[in-house]
Amino acid sequence: VQLQASGGGLGQPGGSLRLSCAASGLALDDYAVGWFRQAPGKDREFVAGISDSGGNTYYADSVKGRFTVSRDNAQNTVYLQMSSLKPEDTAVYVCARDRRGMGSPRGPYDYWGQGAQVTVSS
Repeated sequence: VQLQASGGGLGQPGGSLRLSCAASGLALDDYAVGWFRQAPGKDREFVAGISDSGGNTYYADSVKGRFTVSRDNAQNTVYLQMSSLKPEDTAVYVCARDRRGMGSPRGPYDYWGQGAQVTVSS
């Protein structure tokens, strides 16, 4: 089982980036998925989560109204659309499978993907 986040890179303050989380060896549509991030010197934090059907979503207060999590189960992919980027959004972003939950911050999360670096700077 592998999860891979992609689409990171350099974004400008106020700009947008979209991350994708693709899975191999796992049917993502059977599970909720969460996005997390870890900035240098900081603990990993929950960013957003989405239920298996996409009907429920969760966001950290720090990204609410700026980030949108969505999924395309036909493509076995979950997305994180990041808008109105801020320098404090700079971090490595990872996606993870919620083993039996709804994609909320408490999970439980088991499979963790390779991260994607997001740097927000002018």
